[in-house]
Amino acid sequence: MGDAALDLLVERGMRGLTHRAVDERAGLPQGSTSNHARTRQALLEAAVRRQVQLESQVLTPDELPGAAGPPGAAKAAGPSGTVGTVGTVGTASAAEGARGRPRDGAPDGAPGRTPDGAPGTAPGGPSEPAPHGPLDTDTLVDALSLALHRYLTDHRALLVSRYELALEATRRPELRAFFDAAGSVFHGPLVAMTAAAGSTEPERHALSLIAWCEGLMFSCAAGSFHAAVPSRAELRTGFEELLRGMLGGGTGPGRGESTGAAGDRGGRCRA
Repeated sequence: MGDAALDLLVERGMRGLTHRAVDERAGLPQGSTSNHARTRQALLEAAVRRQVQLESQVLTPDELPGAAGPPGAAKAAGPSGTVGTVGTVGTASAAEGARGRPRDGAPDGAPGRTPDGAPGTAPGGPSEPAPHGPLDTDTLVDALSLALHRYLTDHRALLVSRYELALEATRRPELRAFFDAAGSVFHGPLVAMTAAAGSTEPERHALSLIAWCEGLMFSCAAGSFHAAVPSRAELRTGFEELLRGMLGGGTGPGRGESTGAAGDRGGRCRA
């Protein structure tokens, strides 16, 4: 049901998202969606919940610093050349890859329940930063550029549904609160990573990273990059420039050696 709701948002926009349309798209008996999500708000929350589940699989794969799993776990290429730890959500079925959606093997955002089965709350809830040891800047840059490039190239439909929901949240205060709480699952880990990379103001620097990523994501969904996504090398250069400006020059814990001029990374990313 959650997948059907997101598909309708991508194809028809917010006006095309109705209980009846979800039933038809999901192949469910008429009235099934209304039984699970009785109000428009409940239907939108189900869509947000599924959106966050899918985004978390793309943006927080096991290769990110501090991700769960033993160090040096085997990696395997998934569809479209994505990389993830074997046996985790970092890999996906070919069918889901073709749709632009990773498969998690769980219900697709049944309304009223979080991914862990807790009723009535946004998925994930407020995210607490996990402890990190010192993190080399190059490692962070590599991981962030990989995750963002994967999203922009392999999961373009998620970008469209993301902004359909975000714009609707500006008109619905109750959805805004749910949308913000759902998105907090990404905030804590990024704060922890920027702190481990040497940031003295990790909250502010994490906000800057998020804002930069959001700008690129919107540009690729509906702006100047809609026809040509920046390469991973360009994204890496952008992250490198941003983090170097935040963290300052030099080397030491959390600050890797400079990797050369921006041109060595394949060009400057024009955010």
